[in-house]
Amino acid sequence: MAAFTAKDVQALRERTGCGMMECKKALTEANGDAEKAIELLREKGLAAAAKKAGRIAAEGLVYALINDENNCGVIIEVNSETDFVAKNADFQKFVDTCARTVIEKNPADVTALLAEKASGSEQTVEEMLREKILTIGENMKIRRFARMEGTLVTYIHGGGRIGILAKFETSADVAAKEEFQAYAKDIAMQIAAANPTYTNKEDVPADVIEKEKEILTAQAINEGKPANIAEKMVMGRLGKFYKENCLVEQPFIKDGDISVAKYTANTAKELGGDIKIVGFVRYEKGEGLEKREDNFADEVASMMK
Repeated sequence: MAAFTAKDVQALRERTGCGMMECKKALTEANGDAEKAIELLREKGLAAAAKKAGRIAAEGLVYALINDENNCGVIIEVNSETDFVAKNADFQKFVDTCARTVIEKNPADVTALLAEKASGSEQTVEEMLREKILTIGENMKIRRFARMEGTLVTYIHGGGRIGILAKFETSADVAAKEEFQAYAKDIAMQIAAANPTYTNKEDVPADVIEKEKEILTAQAINEGKPANIAEKMVMGRLGKFYKENCLVEQPFIKDGDISVAKYTANTAKELGGDIKIVGFVRYEKGEGLEKREDNFADEVASMMK
């Protein structure tokens, strides 16, 4: 009978950054002794990457890819410690491999992706990631990804700082036209620049609307407006909320006199079909992550010791 439990395996994995199977084998060999298992993993070189696991990784890049054969696309963020590594060809190839693996295997989440065999390789994505950490010398993490199928467009801004994957609904003959591709690229650029939260009004959750109404009502009352006037003001200001947060309501970045909805309708009419923006994913590199703060003077001083 095993001298350890599944929780012990998970705890060892969290401490070392090694894969579940490696941790299980090490605990088996160590008869459940976690410290001995760590020594065994270190001896095999598997825990070397764990030394870097606690270091902040908020750089890296956002990458997007479409497979035209099956109309499938993916957007993915992989983080590194420094922007320098993000420019490394080996790192970029790894990110591309991760994206292709998502397209081919359709994993449910990052944990499932790590367990998959990487596209074109016998290694798992987790094994490949650990190898990159060891060879490149920085902590790296696959943070998130999204996969879509259908009529898609991608856009990458700033060398991987912002990435967009957007989905449209239209006929095959319209989608094949150069004019549609130009329109779709415009929409992706709009998303990158204006950073909408929702596609349209209907996508805004009811609780978000109610909370916004509460805030706007409080603002109007604090301005000394009576209740009946405040209510009318709230409805007007709610329209501004939609214009700022809903893609199709936003002013079109290339022509502020029309909305994205109007630009879409105009393009559909010109191309003789219907076009609908179904949804989008916008990733910005490192958003919400703790940023590494380097002190250059301290760094130089430490190198001189």
